Amino acid sequence: MTRTALPAASLLQLIWLASPALPVGGFSYSEGLEVAVERAGVTTEQAASDWIADQLHLSQARGDMAVVAQAVTAWRQAAHDRVQALNDWVLHTRETHEMRLQTEQMGRSLAEWLRNQHAGDAERLRDVARLAALPPTYPVAFALAAAATDACAHDVLLAYTFGWAENMVQAALKAVPLGQSAGQRILARLAAAIPAAAHTALALPDTERQAFSPMLGILSAQHETQYTRLFRS
Repeated sequence: MTRTALPAASLLQLIWLASPALPVGGFSYSEGLEVAVERAGVTTEQAASDWIADQLHLSQARGDMAVVAQAVTAWRQAAHDRVQALNDWVLHTRETHEMRLQTEQMGRSLAEWLRNQHAGDAERLRDVARLAALPPTYPVAFALAAAATDACAHDVLLAYTFGWAENMVQAALKAVPLGQSAGQRILARLAAAIPAAAHTALALPDTERQAFSPMLGILSAQHETQYTRLFRS
């Protein structure tokens, strides 16, 4: 079956949401990569590429990406109890102070951005107020932002995950460190893998959504006392 082309306005909105220029502070987090460089041998292009790809499939696709897809539908259906449950799940899966700080800070920043973007839209502002009162996590806040477009959940996931991948690659460039060409090779690998990760996320029922990444949690806790740090996580 031929898919209907995404309207230009919706496509541009997704590109905007995926942009590292979105003022939510994603650039300040490495999600454990910085301490992995020091303690887990992530010191080469190949190691960094494998680390981020594993995080995509083992953590993002089985957890936050599934939440984004489900929360988009919940926001569109005004299923606010469902939104609350998904937001609570994200909070409960943050094993360390830094992980929780990241999702809450980015969620609040995106809620504030949405408040400014929709200053004249009373209905949208009501949803933003509901988001801000949760307190918001980033996946659920992103879902609200994307719910205003005509994009299907699959396209929303492509935008969300590519934005995540760009931030992770930029962290690798600084922390490993790597050159720009190496970063582009890693990003190409991730771009090729994202559609399959999105498919996995879309197929997950609530009973199979999970965030079991014990080594990532251990490294995140170690990062809190790492001697020198560029990133907040």
